[in-house]
Amino acid sequence: MVIREGRIAGIGTADSVVAEGEIFDLSGHVLLPGLIDTHLHGALGHDFMEGSEDAVSIICRTHAAGGTTSLLATTVTETIPRIVQVLQALDQARQRQSAGGARILGTHVEGPYMSPERPGVHDIKKMLHPTQETVTALADAGGPVRIMTFAPELPGALVLLEELAARGILGSGGHSDAWDEEARAAFDAGMRRVTHTFNCMSTARKRGALRVAGLLEFALSEPAITCELIADGIHVSPTLMRMLYRAKGVDGICLITDASAGCHMPEGEPFLIAGRQCVVSEGKAVTVEGNTLAGGILTMITAVRNMVSMVGVPLVEAVRMATVNPARALGMGDEIGALKPGARADFLVLKPDLNLIATYIDGAPVYLAPPASS
Repeated sequence: MVIREGRIAGIGTADSVVAEGEIFDLSGHVLLPGLIDTHLHGALGHDFMEGSEDAVSIICRTHAAGGTTSLLATTVTETIPRIVQVLQALDQARQRQSAGGARILGTHVEGPYMSPERPGVHDIKKMLHPTQETVTALADAGGPVRIMTFAPELPGALVLLEELAARGILGSGGHSDAWDEEARAAFDAGMRRVTHTFNCMSTARKRGALRVAGLLEFALSEPAITCELIADGIHVSPTLMRMLYRAKGVDGICLITDASAGCHMPEGEPFLIAGRQCVVSEGKAVTVEGNTLAGGILTMITAVRNMVSMVGVPLVEAVRMATVNPARALGMGDEIGALKPGARADFLVLKPDLNLIATYIDGAPVYLAPPASS
């Protein structure tokens, strides 16, 4: 693979490409495209809702050390003015972003258009029904907004989808108590994605004498819908991960971390998400009451490894779920997500056991694993 000016200039056998400049021999190692995380909130005690360049830098550097080369900075439920303020700050941080961390592609607005019946860790008091005015305010704020999570059953949801479609923003069903027909109406209006599948979404239940599908079953049954998956074995058990893979196949899943500020925090260390006190306890992030998960604490390379070890997915398919699929969803398949001529030189170097050795962005190393102790 030949890299020139931050892009892949050519790929081929040693006798078919012209070597130039510094040469690295990666014999015996694994080379993967850089991983793309379209849903994450923070790391090391920091959250993108802080909006500061220091917080952004720490989060992006931390996730680069976990194999992420591009990401969407994700918000939480807040007042519209506060989310607008954060989106503007994140846009400025993105434009001034220096080398050394995962590249910010834009934002994923998660909240405030959620069902109080499926809040997760989000603040119920700040949840809203979408309106033309508030959706426009968020979409115009900056970021740029690339994904917006919403509950399909809310009044105004179809107006939201129309506005998002006009702007090229993906509407993702999530934090939803929708019935089958409400999910179908949103699909017919353009919804092609669901947020952290199995988590905070309605499932099959009885309505009178009849059993009716929820958003989960609708997403599983509709080939055109892409499902986010937190592949940590905690948010979604290995059995459910396998079920999702059987239903959606390799092209229907986007791996995400949904990483909160608890990512890379030591056991017992407190942190905040959506204004709530949380803690890392027994290998997972939870509210201090211990009854609600508070985002993920995994990295993207761990998600890939888990799909291989827990689900039995071939490595090439697990990698596709973390590269090609998210790049395609964002309309960036020619730029990122694959090792091919013309694409950005974002790639990972791993040991055969898939432990990360180095992360490269635009052909430059942003993370090098410390040497093994003798």
